[in-house]
Amino acid sequence: MAIERKYKWRREDYQEQTRGLLIVHTGNGKGKTTCALGLMMRAAGQGLRCCMIQFMKSRTDRYGEHVSAEKLGIEVHTMGDGFTWDTKNPEQDRQTARATWNLCVEKLRSGDYDLLVFDELVYVLSYEMLPVAEVLEEIHAARERQPSLHIVVTGRDAPREL
Repeated sequence: MAIERKYKWRREDYQEQTRGLLIVHTGNGKGKTTCALGLMMRAAGQGLRCCMIQFMKSRTDRYGEHVSAEKLGIEVHTMGDGFTWDTKNPEQDRQTARATWNLCVEKLRSGDYDLLVFDELVYVLSYEMLPVAEVLEEIHAARERQPSLHIVVTGRDAPREL
C-alpha cells in the first residue's frame, strides 16, 4: 500500500506511472547492489512490499544490508554457498543457481511484491548456470500478470537480451 502524497509542484492532471520497470544494474566496479538496496529502502518507506534474493553471497554469513532490511521490513533471502567464477564444484554451483532461481520464480508468480531484486543474477547468466531465455520468459510473464511490478537485477556483464 503506497502512501498518498500531495506535491505542490505537480500539475492537477498528473498521474503516477503504473507500469513497473525492469532495471539492470551492470558494469565494472562497485555500487550495483548498493543502488538496488537504495531503491528498496525508498520503496519500503512508501509502503511497497520488497524482496531481495541474493544468488552468490553465502547463506551462512550476515551482512550489513540484512540488518537494515530487517529494520525496514524488507524480505531478504541469501541463497549462495560461496560459489564464484573460480569454482571447484561447477555442478554444485549450477544446483545452487537453479534452487535460487526457483525461489525467484516463486516470488515472481506470487503477486505478493511491488519490488523484487535478484542480486547477482547477471553473474549466474553470464557463467551460463541458467539459460537467459528461461529467465526472460519468467520476467516477461510476471510483468504481464502484474504490470506494476518492478524487477531489479544486478551483476557484471549483463547479456544484451536482458
